[in-house]
Amino acid sequence: MLNIFLTSINAVLPIVLLILLGYILRRVNFLNDNFVSVGNKLVFNVCLPCMLFINIYNIDDLSSVDWSLVIYAIVAVFVIFGLGLAVSILTTKDNRRRGVILQCCYRSNFAIIGISLAASLAGTAAGAEDIVNGVVAIIQAFTIPIFNILAVVSLSIFVKPEAQLDENGMLVSPANKHADVKKILLNIVKNPLIIGIVAGLIFVGLRYAEIALWGSAVFTIKNNLTFLYDCFDNLKSVATPLALIVLGGQFKFSAVKGMTKEIVVGTVFRVVIAPLLGVGCAVLLSEFTPLLNFGQTEYPALIALFGTPVAVSSAIMAEEMDNDAQLAGQLVVWTSISSVLTVFLTVFALMSAGLLAV
Repeated sequence: MLNIFLTSINAVLPIVLLILLGYILRRVNFLNDNFVSVGNKLVFNVCLPCMLFINIYNIDDLSSVDWSLVIYAIVAVFVIFGLGLAVSILTTKDNRRRGVILQCCYRSNFAIIGISLAASLAGTAAGAEDIVNGVVAIIQAFTIPIFNILAVVSLSIFVKPEAQLDENGMLVSPANKHADVKKILLNIVKNPLIIGIVAGLIFVGLRYAEIALWGSAVFTIKNNLTFLYDCFDNLKSVATPLALIVLGGQFKFSAVKGMTKEIVVGTVFRVVIAPLLGVGCAVLLSEFTPLLNFGQTEYPALIALFGTPVAVSSAIMAEEMDNDAQLAGQLVVWTSISSVLTVFLTVFALMSAGLLAV
């Protein structure tokens, strides 16, 4: 039992500590507002795209994909997104906060702590950890692009273009009362994270095309342009710690008073409702219907997908897309802290039911 609780703490505490470091450094004026602003842009435009590119580029084997698991994960993400949309509209009238709450509801930290958490839940059987890691990598290949596309949609649909005036105060462009579909699509296409994902998918496709034509990958970035791959990989390594330190620099405890309701709603949905739906429905459909047949290989991956706190990059994206970055940062902190308990309870429940062998 203690091991399970320690697993939860070890998965989440590094996130909290790096945020705390950023908070302390900003309070003692070691970091200033300019660093936080530039750091945000560096993470969003360079480091995170490199991280997503490398994560997708390193997908090795799609031949043994369990399509029932992939389809279930995708459908569950969209269902949670739909429920989150309703919750965000009902929770607040502030459009700059609605997209942030919606993003918190469906978007977990699967990309960063997913593999380590799932691997720790794989059990002690020979080869179990490698099998679970493979399952997580496959789910990441499909869900992380969806997460990021939905993130752009979430942060665009509520924030309407304001009226624009020229230097003489004359109206150039009227305010738009409705979401601009063209602008949302343009935001998706221009988003650096989406570009990183698409680039990764293109190179994965080229690698598989080489294998299909010649039986092996003749030319790859990793093997033939090692310096370029290492550069991307180094930037990937910087992405998470820098994003967390910058987030800590932005964090203000005093801001909690003005957004308590939004923080509570977003946190409860992220760490309680989302895992109940994502993991709970998988258990019910597997144990009581012939529709699914998930077991000790799939459940660790689903816990990592639906039970982890909101993605760190959600706060960076909120800042760069003119949403409420302060609320987004608060949600990263509070979902991270709360998920220590909820991940523990989720694992304990599945172990008690004989569905996990940690």
